[in-house]
Amino acid sequence: MTAMLERPTTIDTPHGSQRFEALCRTLLSMEVPDGYRAEIVGGNIVMSPWSRGFYLPIMESIQDQLKPERREGHTMSAAPFLFTFPGEERAYGPDIHAAATAAFQTDSHYIDGEALSFVCELTSSSTRLVDWQDKVPVYGRSGVPVYLLIDVQEKAATVFWEPSAKGYLSRTTVPFGAKLEIPDPFGCELDTSTFQIPAESTDG
Repeated sequence: MTAMLERPTTIDTPHGSQRFEALCRTLLSMEVPDGYRAEIVGGNIVMSPWSRGFYLPIMESIQDQLKPERREGHTMSAAPFLFTFPGEERAYGPDIHAAATAAFQTDSHYIDGEALSFVCELTSSSTRLVDWQDKVPVYGRSGVPVYLLIDVQEKAATVFWEPSAKGYLSRTTVPFGAKLEIPDPFGCELDTSTFQIPAESTDG
């Protein structure tokens, strides 16, 4: 009589290098402290705190303005999802994303980054360098059409477009209060006049 051993649970991972797959397995199996989220950045698992309350009205304003202009067959949301870029050994959870609805027809915890048509990140003191120095080139090289970077510390909004193998070829920056042209696949203006940072915030 042969004893049947219980099969261990398999943790789903996107295809990539052995190091990237190992990082993905570790991320899903680790205990992330309350109030934090985890991403894979530069070959490391990086934890950062969840957003402060005043970020929500800014995020809702962006979605209200851009959702009607999103690409057909794409959904826009601020729900927490991890998008993978195996060639870059990265897995990001953008603050706002627009991606092909079909990409979410999966039971995997990881969503293919190639499905993205738009990402938006709001900086904090702990994430600002990653949002500018790591995510700008990776999103550009990975072909994400539009990257909107809301720099809370500088009170400015920057849009990147024309992705290429070298990163984004074009960018425009405006201060909060101005209107920012969002290029295709949106082709509209983003009014930043409602973006308010509390005077008492130490993160502004």
